[in-house]
Amino acid sequence: MDKKELVCIVCPKGCRLTVIEDKGSESGYRVEGNTCPRGEKYGIKEFVNPTRIVTSTVKLKNKYHKRLPVRTNGGIPKERIFDCMSIIKSIEIEHKVEVGQIIVKNILGVGVDLIATRSIE
Repeated sequence: MDKKELVCIVCPKGCRLTVIEDKGSESGYRVEGNTCPRGEKYGIKEFVNPTRIVTSTVKLKNKYHKRLPVRTNGGIPKERIFDCMSIIKSIEIEHKVEVGQIIVKNILGVGVDLIATRSIE
């Protein structure tokens, strides 16, 4: 039986969760220590497939700004974050960019886009 302890980050309470693999439960997991249903959902997701939003910058060929802030619009699997950063490091933009514009569609093939978080003329 696998077990993992973590702190829930869904709300400011920061409940200390214990996620236990439990074949007898409906989801296959039991979460203890959560004070709301969102904590249970977070705990199971973090146990099964932990993901993170990636924030970074890409190079700009612009005489006023040298970097453009970007982020993923969804979670990237934790084990693929360095692959994602390798792609981000290789990007150089020469044209106008609007906030929210997709810089890389479906990065790493995980269904998540890399988007601009600032507009650049």
